[in-house]
Amino acid sequence: MSHSLIDRIDALLPQTQCGECSYGACRPYATAIAEKGEALTRCPPGGVKTLRALGELLQQDVTPYIDTMAATTRPPTVAVIQEDLCIGCTKCIQVCPVDAIVGAAKLMHTVISDDCTGCRLCIEPCPMDCIDLLALEDTPAEAQRKADKARQHYERRQTRLEPSTPIPTTAAEISKKDYLAAALARAAQKRSSRESNE
Repeated sequence: MSHSLIDRIDALLPQTQCGECSYGACRPYATAIAEKGEALTRCPPGGVKTLRALGELLQQDVTPYIDTMAATTRPPTVAVIQEDLCIGCTKCIQVCPVDAIVGAAKLMHTVISDDCTGCRLCIEPCPMDCIDLLALEDTPAEAQRKADKARQHYERRQTRLEPSTPIPTTAAEISKKDYLAAALARAAQKRSSRESNE
């Protein structure tokens, strides 16, 4: 499938980057739909509206899935931190996929509400249970503006978090890494033996 189709599918997704689809974020889900024919029903935040839009784009009849999707649709929300309870543990900051939470260790955190996607990923790690979700009633235009902004923030965060050195992934790369580690360990042992004999 063409890259442009992935872009068009991704543009229809809500960009919550919540991972509820089991693909971790919106773009990987869009890729799975385009390249592997993944089901169009895996996005609760997008709900029926997104399901219909995907069906129209891909010329699939989604009518049989509308009722089920309506039952599992998750309405738009925004996270709010109860600042008097926040202990500044930074756990919410670490998991926010769009860098919508600001604060520092042992200092109060707060959510930039215009950047928050309502992904809910910050709820579980919070040891103080001090994050609430408030319902939103954005207009379609406002929801699209926020989705576009969220995509940019997510991509910027992914780029920032990319390791400077590639992580080995293939068997050949891993065995090469193990070989080098063993060689370095042998060299260190020889050096240690020489120093103890001197």
